[in-house]
Amino acid sequence: MALDPSNGFAPDATAVAGLADDAPLLPIFDVAPVDLSIAADLVAGQAANNVLVLALANGRILRIDLNKPADIDDIDLPKKPSDPGPIRRMFLDPTASHLLICTAHGETYYLHSQSRQPRPLARLRGVPIECVAWSPALPTASTREILLGAADGNVYEASIEAHAEFYRKEEKFVKVLAKMEGKGPVVHELGRTSPEAESMLVVSPDAEQQHTRFRDEDVPERTFAWLSAHGVYHGKLLVDGSGQELGKRVFTEAKLLSRAQLTSPEGTGRRQVSTDFIDAIALTHWHIVSVVGARVVVANRLTGAIVYDQVILQPDQKVVGLSVDLQKNTFWLFTPQEILEIVPRDEDRDIWEDYFDAALQYAHTPAQRDAVAIASGDYLVGKGQHNEAAGVWGKSSKPFEEVALTFIDNDQPDALRKYLLTKLSTYKKTSIMQRVMIAAWLVEVFMAKLNSLDDTIVTGAELSDTLNPTQTQEQLEAVRAEFHEFVNRHKSDLDRKTVYDVISSHGREEELLFYANAVNDYNYVLSYWVQRERWSEALKVLKRQTDAEVFYRYSSVLMTHTATELVEILMRQNNLNPRNLIPAMLEYDRNYKGHLAQNQAIRYLQYVVNQLASTDSAVHNTLVSIYASHPSRDESALLSYLESQGDEPRFDPDFALRLCIQNRRVLSCARIYTGMGQYVQAVDLALAHDEVELASIIADRPMSNPALRKKLWLAVAKKVIARQAGGGGIKTAIEFLRRCDLLRIEDLIPFFPDFVVIDDFKDEICAALEDYSRNIDALRREMDESSQTAANIKVDIAALDRRYAIVEPGEKCYVCGLPLLSRQFFVFPCQHAFHSDCLGRRVLEQSTAAKARRIRECQVQIGKGLVGGDKREAMIAELDALVASAW
Repeated sequence: MALDPSNGFAPDATAVAGLADDAPLLPIFDVAPVDLSIAADLVAGQAANNVLVLALANGRILRIDLNKPADIDDIDLPKKPSDPGPIRRMFLDPTASHLLICTAHGETYYLHSQSRQPRPLARLRGVPIECVAWSPALPTASTREILLGAADGNVYEASIEAHAEFYRKEEKFVKVLAKMEGKGPVVHELGRTSPEAESMLVVSPDAEQQHTRFRDEDVPERTFAWLSAHGVYHGKLLVDGSGQELGKRVFTEAKLLSRAQLTSPEGTGRRQVSTDFIDAIALTHWHIVSVVGARVVVANRLTGAIVYDQVILQPDQKVVGLSVDLQKNTFWLFTPQEILEIVPRDEDRDIWEDYFDAALQYAHTPAQRDAVAIASGDYLVGKGQHNEAAGVWGKSSKPFEEVALTFIDNDQPDALRKYLLTKLSTYKKTSIMQRVMIAAWLVEVFMAKLNSLDDTIVTGAELSDTLNPTQTQEQLEAVRAEFHEFVNRHKSDLDRKTVYDVISSHGREEELLFYANAVNDYNYVLSYWVQRERWSEALKVLKRQTDAEVFYRYSSVLMTHTATELVEILMRQNNLNPRNLIPAMLEYDRNYKGHLAQNQAIRYLQYVVNQLASTDSAVHNTLVSIYASHPSRDESALLSYLESQGDEPRFDPDFALRLCIQNRRVLSCARIYTGMGQYVQAVDLALAHDEVELASIIADRPMSNPALRKKLWLAVAKKVIARQAGGGGIKTAIEFLRRCDLLRIEDLIPFFPDFVVIDDFKDEICAALEDYSRNIDALRREMDESSQTAANIKVDIAALDRRYAIVEPGEKCYVCGLPLLSRQFFVFPCQHAFHSDCLGRRVLEQSTAAKARRIRECQVQIGKGLVGGDKREAMIAELDALVASAW
């Protein structure tokens, strides 16, 4: 603590650094040193009514009014012939009006707050005062009646009044009220178990007028704490009653905070054993402050829990005294070298939990627990702890609108947010309407909070007196993370349209997109980025999609602006139907003006055709259309594609032909004609555009049709001869036409000009005549061979008329196994014999349907005698011929 002339003693900056709205996270108690330089060691100290009185080893007394810390009264004890000895103790009344100073040699001095001159009290000379009970009256010129406890065991009553006259005595009277012969000091009723163990009785400070009560009818009560060798007994300071029963009740209802609990610090793993004794204690409203060796230990007197345990003093320091300002509720620790203030910070912030936890232990029904929760929330709101109240009220039945209006009226959006989150978690899934409404309201609350923090950061303003911009940024991130968690947990309770409208109205782009992604509404996210022409963000979203419809919907616009990246994404998708992407490819190609090799539509379609082996004619037709309609005159890419399709193309040849004719793709047209088998049209088209080499290639295609091939080559020959004749290159034309073995010189002569020198193709004519001569000789030989063959055939026919077969008497039919001679039969040159009917049935089984039907007709007509005479003989001959030929 530093001495500030204008504001009094103020805690060090380091002691309160970071104190903000989240103060409950800081320790309840803190020990701050006082920045005060003193000339000698302290031997005693007292504090009351915001006044510090310090006794130094050199006999001086410093009196400091903390309301005016710059004015320090420096007071010396009166000079006496005999040495009064060093100051041993001081006693200051609660109003800081009266001070008793006791020396080691039994001298007692009195100093009034309006005086700077201590006056000796002659009647108390030699009385070693150990404690003083001051009159509860308001500050007056005199002390009124006070009680003095002496080390000799006597209790004195005295009244002291300050006088300006030197000769008048300050003590009006001093008398002994009780003598306890043989006893120790009044303040040491119990014997010590150790010489080092202190004994002390303290009471709690006066209750502040503004102190919040748990119930309006509560009367502030005082508590006591008695330091003994066993520990600290503490309890209510009862005043109702009299006699021994009151004393018994005080100690019966008191609790013991054991010495081991206070003196043994908490170590890692297990409690450490300490031999230190408790040097001094003090009572706050809710805690017991103990000085244990070099440590200050603070315990909650309701639960006994240690809330503060820190080493404060140096190893060589000793405690001079622990003083409590009962009026101002401040606590001062004095050592020979320095003064420390024990600062309670929001001491009762957690006390409500102890009371209400105790109440919950006795609440056995839901109604009782709900009543405790409502009362707990009401108390917290009264204390200004709205965030804590929100969590408690959220699990109670307190009317929703009353709680919400309470937080709204008190401008507590954070508490309202916490209450709504807690309340939402209490509703069952079947309470759809309530969950949807609260969730929608929470979105609005979150957006308002985020906007408020953003505005604070942008304007550079402070959110509060102790929250800097860095902390504001951290709080923004924390609220945003809380919103993300809320959306992920309760997205089923959020109405999409409502949430979109609310977030959009606040202009929260990041939160809007987070929600859309959380509910898998990728159409909305893509539409959002596309509308703002943020193509890279749109592609990032598209990469994570698996729904084919999303690709179909946005492919057109993305192909127009980010074709290369989109094609990369499309090529990684295996669930797309390329037919549905054709409109996007055509729209892209319509606006594309670059080189054919960089066309991304062709790149994707080629991938579909080559890698995915697509057989969809629409895909192939689109590829042909893009190739054919490109302004470049180079047909190599289109021809390469057409050649790759082979004789069974996947595209529509008629469609492709129309496109090629329309765009004057001659080579491609010829290739398509060829694929369609229309060689004449292909050759005519090639010759019409002077593509003789192409025409000759096409003319060689129909190898299985020599007549057609010759016809095509004649067309090529006519073009070649006509083109070469004008330049006198007849011989060259003849050499070119020798590539076809079907052309003769006589076929080419009609194409020569009327006035052409025969010397140019004389050799060809001679060679043709020689060929004709050789062919005539060959034909003559063939005619001679044919005549000889005919004569031989006549001889064979004549021999057939005399041919016969011998049938043995026991010969059987090869079908039925019965004697052959039993009925009509057939005998073949191979000596196989069959009954005519058996042979007929076998023939019927193996012959064609028409021949079998005719055989049956003949058999029926002959067997039933439907025909006679020559007609019957003719039919029999026909039947025999049918059977014999079939076999």
